Amino acid sequence: MDRFPLLIPHSDEPAGWLDVHNPYDLSVIAQVATSDSGHIEQALTSAHSLFSDRDRWLPLDQRIDIFSKVIHLVSKQKEELAQLAASEGGKPLQDSRVEISRAIEGLKLCIDCMRTDNGSMPAVHSTAATRQHLAFTTLEPIGVVVAVSAFNHPFNLIIHQVGPALAAGCPVIVKPSADTPLSCLKLAGIFHQAGLPEEWLQVAITESTPVAEHLVTAQRVSFFSFIGSARVGWMLRSKLAPGTRCALEHGGAAPVIIAEDADLDQTIPLLAKGAFYHAGQVCVSTQRVYVHKNLSRAFLKGFSQTANKLVVGDPADEKTEVGPLIRPTEATRIIDWVNEARGQGATVVCGGQKIRQTCISPTILFNPPETSKVSQSEIFGPVVCVYEFSDMDEAIARANNLPLAFQAAIFSKDQDTILRAYKRLNASAVMVNQHTAFRTDNMPFAGLKESGLGVGGIHHTFRDMQIEKMLVMHSQEL
Repeated sequence: MDRFPLLIPHSDEPAGWLDVHNPYDLSVIAQVATSDSGHIEQALTSAHSLFSDRDRWLPLDQRIDIFSKVIHLVSKQKEELAQLAASEGGKPLQDSRVEISRAIEGLKLCIDCMRTDNGSMPAVHSTAATRQHLAFTTLEPIGVVVAVSAFNHPFNLIIHQVGPALAAGCPVIVKPSADTPLSCLKLAGIFHQAGLPEEWLQVAITESTPVAEHLVTAQRVSFFSFIGSARVGWMLRSKLAPGTRCALEHGGAAPVIIAEDADLDQTIPLLAKGAFYHAGQVCVSTQRVYVHKNLSRAFLKGFSQTANKLVVGDPADEKTEVGPLIRPTEATRIIDWVNEARGQGATVVCGGQKIRQTCISPTILFNPPETSKVSQSEIFGPVVCVYEFSDMDEAIARANNLPLAFQAAIFSKDQDTILRAYKRLNASAVMVNQHTAFRTDNMPFAGLKESGLGVGGIHHTFRDMQIEKMLVMHSQEL
């Protein structure tokens, strides 16, 4: 069994060792060293000292060279990295391979940002009082970045947080999920192998919540990047030191509206992917489907047939389409929510039971009460709720009736229906004839209301982690 040491340079002995489990069979697949407050203080001091010494900043060409080498190294290890991500996170191997390919594209986008985002030239000589002036701006790193990540995309989420920070020239301390730290540790090792000095990218698996808070809330942190639950994210934001900027990515309960003219042959397979991809453990997973009453019978029949055909099982199996939940407690919680909705009058169209300790069959609930947990809160599991509607504006109002807002979708062939839904749905992105979990890594990605703060995506994160600094010149010759 592999043991992963601390990735904090010159650190003392670890606080302890954490077992990392395969979520499918719960076997221990590795152990990782954990950090206490002393290790965190050492990491913060190292990162802050590095940033404070401008002579030690990494030149742009050197950063580009490092990223180019990282892309080469990741590309050579694609299959190994996909299997590692599947073994610790439970995402089926076929989808984990896609995750590694996306990560490579994310690294390329970081290089694009470094090559093209270089500042601006404001017009400061446009009035009689400002004649003979010239100005330009350059971009500088914001400072030490602390990134706290989630389990569901253990390699690509780290790319989205660490990649833009290093590309911007910021030292980074990253805390991966304790459930899935191996992909992060592997990626950090690849960066170091590519020539990045170890102090620029440190990894901290904290031994307790107070130690994690010490890392996040320190005065020396300039930017806090968080991906995880709304409860934890908003709590940590309230404790940030004055001046620390942040970006929060939480979850949602993504709504879909299926208009009366929708093509069900196109709609059903797309929504099956959107609802059951990674067992529903995606922040924009399709959760609430509002279908016109004239289509509901046909939709439920086709949707349940498709769900029942999905292969649930070992993520390492090439045939598996739906893997396990990350922990047994999550599977228990989800079944409890389903049973609560059933007791409140919802019809369980298919699924609704455990297959093994962490696997749940793809589940479709019809008309659960609007007040039930499955209608009000993010399920984060392979469960989708279907509701009937007769009026489009009624469907939109019901879709909007939550304090969460992220991505949404409309299925229709009619231009006016599509545009009405686009204009009126509470969402940062509306997919047309596509499921809510669709994403490319260069597009903006933003949770609204309780679903987050700021805009994700490689380019947007890269800009967030820099300041625009202006030089104004005055000369009689201008």
